[in-house]
Amino acid sequence: MEDKPVMLIVDDVEINRVVLTQFFQEEYQIIEAENGKEALSVIEEQPISIVLVDLVMPIMDGFQMISMMKRNDQFAGIPVVVMTANNDGDSEARAMEMGAADFITKPYNPTIVRCRIRNVMAREEIEWRRVAQVAQNRQLMEMHQYVEKDSLTGIYNREAFYRKAAELMQEHHQTQYSIVYLDISCFKVINDLFRIETGNLILKTAAFYFNMLVGEEGLCSRIEADHFVLCVPTDKLDMDKMIAGLDSTIQSLGISHNIVFYAGIYPVDNAYLPIDQMCDRAHMALNRIKGRYMTRFAYYDKAMRDQMIEEQMIVRNMEYALQERQFVINLQPIYNSSTNGIIGAEALVRWNYNKGHISPGKFIPIFENNGFIVRLDRFVWEEACKVLRAQLDAGLDPVPVSVNLSRLNFYSQDLLEFLQGLIKKYELPTNLLKLEITESAYMENPHQLIAMVRAFRGNGFSVMMDDFGSGYSSLSMLKDLPVDVLKIDMAFVQEVDKSSRAGAILESIVGLGKHLRMEVVVEGVETKEQVDFLEKIGCRAIQGYYFSKPLDVDSFMGLVKRSQGI
Repeated sequence: MEDKPVMLIVDDVEINRVVLTQFFQEEYQIIEAENGKEALSVIEEQPISIVLVDLVMPIMDGFQMISMMKRNDQFAGIPVVVMTANNDGDSEARAMEMGAADFITKPYNPTIVRCRIRNVMAREEIEWRRVAQVAQNRQLMEMHQYVEKDSLTGIYNREAFYRKAAELMQEHHQTQYSIVYLDISCFKVINDLFRIETGNLILKTAAFYFNMLVGEEGLCSRIEADHFVLCVPTDKLDMDKMIAGLDSTIQSLGISHNIVFYAGIYPVDNAYLPIDQMCDRAHMALNRIKGRYMTRFAYYDKAMRDQMIEEQMIVRNMEYALQERQFVINLQPIYNSSTNGIIGAEALVRWNYNKGHISPGKFIPIFENNGFIVRLDRFVWEEACKVLRAQLDAGLDPVPVSVNLSRLNFYSQDLLEFLQGLIKKYELPTNLLKLEITESAYMENPHQLIAMVRAFRGNGFSVMMDDFGSGYSSLSMLKDLPVDVLKIDMAFVQEVDKSSRAGAILESIVGLGKHLRMEVVVEGVETKEQVDFLEKIGCRAIQGYYFSKPLDVDSFMGLVKRSQGI
């Protein structure tokens, strides 16, 4: 009993507590409470591993309890899962914004409830492992956590700002505040062009200006590097005047370079939201306009909030979706335009979510940021191998299938071993599974990628360079990277009927591929005119909607059978 983690179930309805206790009593030591006030007393008396709390309760409801926990550093790290009525989306969104880790809905589905609790605890464990791994590297930073002032600029550092901003807003709860997040465009270039002392002078001057600007009514902080955050009363905030004054102050330094600050503003609508989340929202607004010359600041709005909630939904459901096989593959054929024969196919992942679908353009960037893409890629690779095995079992002349390798896969030491294991498991000729890599993987770690590509080819895999020509180092990359196939970015073919330059570049790339003895595939082909142009310049391997959209596995198998007269 003592070795079990402790789960606190908070609900004023006894039958709900009984049901949840039945779900988890084998894995957890269960403690019950009837309202938020009673639960907080329990949390103060003993360590709690996870809290399940109903949002609607007498004396102290779930929202108040979450707010109290997140304001106390001792309890803020305890994961909280809220319990809501079905279709109560507003309460769920509000709880997630306040720091809840997830939610479960009534009536309870045992499978989904257990899965979500496992996912929450797994994320907590991953985070603790990550902290442990970087602890040694962060030792010096930890020593400065309790020092309030930034050593370079003399204004508050990150930790002090988070603490003092929360205190300021709660002490003056009738005052509307705004969080302003600022940073300098291309500050690294400034440090490269000038001495480090010049960069430091810019930062200290900006800090002096911000400190004078906020005065006694607000706060300012240097969060990191060239990133600053202000907390100021909204009625005192004039962004046009602030930016103009900042520009004038920096220009007075006489530095022969245009130094431009950009800003994002979050008007605080929930003073109990953790300060780091407020800063994240202001930063999100900043990222929307950074790099534009005409727009220097932007406000966080509902569209950004909806995007954040959508991203949280994607992360919350990714594990369950993988377990329940909501992810599937589609296959888009590659044709020889001269023979109209299928010469290959690309496996593309799709997410069938609640009888609808989530666009890959939404979930793939999120998975690349949080690392889940590695597991999803391996799922796709295995599904592609199953399709290849099915072709062989049906007596077909198998059509090779290419799969994408996201850049994070190259940090996995067992990458080649895993791919070889799939080939062995499904008894496939190695050359049927082709590997697509992108230029971004090369730019991030060229030496590692070159070594891996050589290892792939040395073990019989064919390697394709996807979206060739979309980046900045394509020609130098071709010199060093021994790929077998170039897949030309669709942007070129879509412009050939509008731009003679696009056509000339495309023809040159096709000719270059031939000289280097590489196959060339063009993606995104949609019209007869594009096909005719590609045939004219000697490129006949074509992928795009002109021949076929991506197909589900059954439709693809039927297409291959018909093309082979079976």
